[in-house]
Amino acid sequence: MADITKTEVLNILKKVEHPGLNSEFLILNTIRALEFENNKLFLKLSLPATIEKADKLIEKFEKELKSGLKIKDVKVEIESKSKSKKEDSIIPEVKYTIAVASGKGGVGKSTVAVNLAVALAKLNYKVGLIDADIYGPSIPMMLGINEKPKIYQDQKSMKMVPLENYGVKLMSIGFLIDDNTPVIWRGPMASGALKQFLTDVEWEELDFLLFDMPPGTGDIQLTLGQTIPLSGSVIVTTPQEVSLIDAKKGIKMFEKVNVPCFGIIENMSYFIAPDTQKKYDIFGSGGGEKLSAEMNVPFLGGIPIDPRIRIGGDKGEPIVIGLPDSEHAKQILDIAKKLVEYAEEKTDNNNIDIVI
Repeated sequence: MADITKTEVLNILKKVEHPGLNSEFLILNTIRALEFENNKLFLKLSLPATIEKADKLIEKFEKELKSGLKIKDVKVEIESKSKSKKEDSIIPEVKYTIAVASGKGGVGKSTVAVNLAVALAKLNYKVGLIDADIYGPSIPMMLGINEKPKIYQDQKSMKMVPLENYGVKLMSIGFLIDDNTPVIWRGPMASGALKQFLTDVEWEELDFLLFDMPPGTGDIQLTLGQTIPLSGSVIVTTPQEVSLIDAKKGIKMFEKVNVPCFGIIENMSYFIAPDTQKKYDIFGSGGGEKLSAEMNVPFLGGIPIDPRIRIGGDKGEPIVIGLPDSEHAKQILDIAKKLVEYAEEKTDNNNIDIVI
């Protein structure tokens, strides 16, 4: 029998239904080991620790693989990951900390950050989001949250409980000020507020904590890079040259503080007319891929411009929730999967693998 590929195995595994298992979560990097010899298959998979009754899931996987591959001997192991505590981190229970940034405003960075966070939550990850755009906090509206966080006193200090919607925990300066009150702070004050969002918020255990950064390469970015061990960054751009110039500066800024870039996301890549289905490159084309090649940074994907994305942001219903079957939502979900793969590949963490 010919060699068995990961893609072939993955297509079979996606047919399995099980409590807590989202087939969208199954990506190539889920397969940690694949050995096929003497008509015997050994498979080691990495899945979230939240999967219920892993022994039953293993039985289902083995049965489906035997049937689909027409082999009698299949052995499947599932591993979950328990993090070792990062004693030098002020948020030791967070696995990956990722800054979503852009060199300039107006590229839809916050919209991308929100949809990316919700997409990761839909992939069964525990996700948090910090609205680090202190001067223009828009994330509460985009996630449909208009409450105030609860505050309590622990043994050492006052703690805030992040608010949650669509599986994403959120903290924003927008929760703490009046909607009509401008934030007129100098850099150190804004940086201090960001530090509080890290130290004084009860995040608990998270797989991903995303930071929606303010545009530019100023105090907030430097504070974040120097205060916590950022796992990486994601740069959002649009295709036109004026945006790419600033995106390049953003990549180089993170390089200076030893934060790797996990990838480039091209927002507003093109527009498809709803009446004719004709494609229009309003802001040019191929800019994100060109920057990816020039900077040797992965290209995570492009997101088309669509009024429905804006409408979803205005009414607090991200497109991956409001229109999950749309092409736009599928592309965002695909970008989230790629981000997971690059984060796991590039991050030097001290995880302990536990075989269930």
